[in-house]
Amino acid sequence: MDNRVLATKNVNPFTPARLRRTIILGFKSLWLHRLRSLLTVLGIVFGVCSVIAMLAVGEGASYEAQEQIRRLGSNNIILHSVKPPDTDSNSTEQTYVIEYGLTYKDLERIRGTIPGVTVVVPNRIMRKRIWRATYRADADIVGTVPWFPEMKKLRLAEGRFFSDLESYEKTNVCVLSASLAPKLFPLKKPIGQKVRVGSNYYQVIGVIDVETGRPGSSDEGSRLDRLYIPLTTARARFGEILRKRSSGSFENEKVQLHEAIVQVHNQQEVEEIALIIEGILQRHHKKRDFELEVPLELLRSAEATARTFNILLGSIAAISLLVGGIGIMNIMLASVTERTREIGIRRALGAKRRDIITQFLIETVLLSATGGALGVIIGIMIPIGIGAMTDMKTIVTPEGPILAFSISAVVGIIFGIYPAIRAANMDPVEALRHE
Repeated sequence: MDNRVLATKNVNPFTPARLRRTIILGFKSLWLHRLRSLLTVLGIVFGVCSVIAMLAVGEGASYEAQEQIRRLGSNNIILHSVKPPDTDSNSTEQTYVIEYGLTYKDLERIRGTIPGVTVVVPNRIMRKRIWRATYRADADIVGTVPWFPEMKKLRLAEGRFFSDLESYEKTNVCVLSASLAPKLFPLKKPIGQKVRVGSNYYQVIGVIDVETGRPGSSDEGSRLDRLYIPLTTARARFGEILRKRSSGSFENEKVQLHEAIVQVHNQQEVEEIALIIEGILQRHHKKRDFELEVPLELLRSAEATARTFNILLGSIAAISLLVGGIGIMNIMLASVTERTREIGIRRALGAKRRDIITQFLIETVLLSATGGALGVIIGIMIPIGIGAMTDMKTIVTPEGPILAFSISAVVGIIFGIYPAIRAANMDPVEALRHE
């Protein structure tokens, strides 16, 4: 007899068989109140899917911003000519010349004094009207160097870029951007044809690939109307003084270079060399008529902003999970009240407090796990649908669904503990008397 009592006391309530029976009993209990269980689960479903969807949208937006910066080159330093504010004149004179911006000597100093600089790409940009027979378009004429496509990571859809020899001989050749080509040549191939800018004709030798203008890429692709010619040709044909008409008067600007891209050999030295370049330019420019852009700094800033943005989005979406957890606790408390007599009968037949706690915890975990699983499925489908219907990029990382599902499970356990303890602490005698 003593041995039987001892064996009874040593029975493990969490054996696989007993746990399986408890889970089956939990399913039956939830199935008896299907509509109530479904409405309870919806709070978790919406919480989980909103966490995943918002993180996917945030990750996609962050990726596009960072990709655009990467295409500028993390090893590059971009210099821009900027017109100083105090050069704006209210003079009534008909003509005057404003000189500012980067010069060829600036680039020579940078190349000659900084060992870490490997490549320099000077650019001159002018807004002109381009003609081809009866077709015309306003576009940027970009005077640049033959290695410009390599620096900008541009591909050509057809033809080629101009060569060192053509640049040296100041040849009238040009390359069209993907958006400009169909405006001037809607019905024929542009390669080998000629276009007119001012009084000069330029032979088309290449067209930029439209793929390099997709969202998140460099703006040199298909989104801007641009015509590329050798820098030497631009200097010879247009000179260094550009005439602009404004408010009935003419304004002459003397700008040697509008932009320059400096490539640094070691990425670790980019920020240090940027400071050196800024010091060199400040020393030789009386006014700050230049601007430095360091894509590496922008990239780090974008990554930090993305992390903050994802935390913010995740926190906002997690609030709905909290609301779902409160809904689960509310329903389980109501269930405890409804099943008071059942609890009393189980306790009278020998069930211990831990058995009652296990029973109600399993039911809450089943609710939250089911809602979490449905939420993960819907949460993955929403970003896919957004990407299919719009141009917005969405990225579902493995961390998103795992995090959302884990939170839903934890929420189910946390909000199920109190109802379970309340049920376990009921007096069996009082519970049996409950009607």
